[in-house]
Amino acid sequence: MPFTANRDFKAAPRLVVAADGHYYRSEDGRQIYDAFSGLWTSGLGHCHPHIADAVRAQVAELDYAISFQVGHPKAFELAHRLADLAPDGIDHVFFCNSGSEAADTSLKLALAYHRAKGEASRTRLIGRERGYHGVNLGGISVGGIVPNRKAFSGALLPGVDHLPHTFDLGRNAFSRGLPKHGAHLADELERLCALHDPSNIAAVIVEPVAGSAGVLPPPEGYLQRLRDICTRHGILLIFDEVITGFGRVGAAFAAERFGVTPDIINVAKGLTNGVIPMGAVLVRAEIYDAIVQGPPHLIELFHGYTYSGHPVAAAAGLAALDVYEEDGSFAQARVLEPVFEEAIHSLADHPKVIDVRNIGLMGAVELSPGPDGPGARALEAHKLCFWEEDLMVRNGGETLQFSPFLNSKPEDIQRTFTSVRRALDRVQ
Repeated sequence: MPFTANRDFKAAPRLVVAADGHYYRSEDGRQIYDAFSGLWTSGLGHCHPHIADAVRAQVAELDYAISFQVGHPKAFELAHRLADLAPDGIDHVFFCNSGSEAADTSLKLALAYHRAKGEASRTRLIGRERGYHGVNLGGISVGGIVPNRKAFSGALLPGVDHLPHTFDLGRNAFSRGLPKHGAHLADELERLCALHDPSNIAAVIVEPVAGSAGVLPPPEGYLQRLRDICTRHGILLIFDEVITGFGRVGAAFAAERFGVTPDIINVAKGLTNGVIPMGAVLVRAEIYDAIVQGPPHLIELFHGYTYSGHPVAAAAGLAALDVYEEDGSFAQARVLEPVFEEAIHSLADHPKVIDVRNIGLMGAVELSPGPDGPGARALEAHKLCFWEEDLMVRNGGETLQFSPFLNSKPEDIQRTFTSVRRALDRVQ
């Protein structure tokens, strides 16, 4: 099982067999409130009827279409819709099947872009400590979560450096929204430019908000500094918005929320509301124009997947975008943000809590290590929530992570943290 303590799980499996709206149904018939909206995926709620209807209709009409030298209309329609949603200047889309594939695709596009411009020396890639960009070899090479990299270190990409992470418990503990301290950490990119010469650096990839590492919002001004340095040195800036896209921070993209436009945006998860696997990479026009040139009968980009732009996934994506627009989901999320902030910070006084942090509808509660070693206390809290509080929360390392639905009810958010407090009272 992925990212699971397999032996612990199989001793007492936590199984869900159905879902509806904001709830799962467990194998033993209980209604489990989902405080993580899938895996950052299902912001509109589970089994949304509009998306389910679109999938049923599409699979009965066109189940699969070859995407090499042939296309189908819905992939192009979805690409246009995404381009309309994206920041100005980002207007071309490449489809894949997951956030991991989006990360690797974006890195390849960055390399292809510089090579097409005659800057083939630009091969170095810059990630960030505690960054997560999926689990393909390219993504874990630029990623910075140690356990993800450790066992595979012998096969990681060469020519990769990492910026320092921005987490500073001493200065920024219990921040609400963007931390005040840490913008200067972006200046480490200048040091790497001096070390390698910027003419050798292709791209910098960061999550606007580091999600899987425990919800680490960027310090005020940090992303703008990264943007300025990249622009000055001709380096592409990639935002991995697999988690932050589609309303999670109260806007279509974190790029919009924070007022910083990258050159490439990676998306997945909320693209289809988690219903069908799909990812996408959104790029500036000049990247597309640089790559798509030469004799018109020749393939310009030797990259792609069997399921790129899959018709059923495209139908799910279009339906999800319909719902986001019709329900005003991104505005809903902004209205809920202060409700969520107050509720999650109600745990700040708990003796086992050493930090609470939040931005948009993303939040984490960091626990002090328990007597059974790193990660045991958070796992125990996760299991107590599932079995005794009928609540689904995510544990990762020493944190409990929360990702409410974009259309959550305020009373359900409040009840979530009342339940978490009871669970924390009982953990060792």
